[in-house]
Amino acid sequence: METPTIETREEIMFFDTDCGGVVHNIAYLRMIETARTRLAAKLGMKLREMAETQLYPVVTRTEIDYRKPAKLGDEIIIRGKLETVEKARFWCSFEVFRAGDERLLITCRQCLALVQMPQGRPARLPADWKEKYAHLMKAAAAANDAEG
Repeated sequence: METPTIETREEIMFFDTDCGGVVHNIAYLRMIETARTRLAAKLGMKLREMAETQLYPVVTRTEIDYRKPAKLGDEIIIRGKLETVEKARFWCSFEVFRAGDERLLITCRQCLALVQMPQGRPARLPADWKEKYAHLMKAAAAANDAEG
């Protein structure tokens, strides 16, 4: 069983930074959004198909830790993966590194649910995910048991 992963690269531009040349916290979320969109395509949720079906993965929670800053001109690497799958939602995790020294800058987890538009109704995760990602469902069940 394979865990879907993605790796993207970004160069830090002027519009990503403040007057000191340090990346704004919100700019990281834009970069993570790009990685998450590409990860969603690997999960079978391509942009054009979502536009046609109007079934969208919607972020319901973001947890982010800012460890070290990236600066103007840095190249960063965003690595993401499908972390856990639950009955009606799933979690993706991301790590942001500076290219070159591989210094960990950011860790982030996001919880997503599928929403059918225009009604705005929650939808079930794809039926084949139970089999495809069974190893990630067990991880979710173990995490829930540990919390409860």
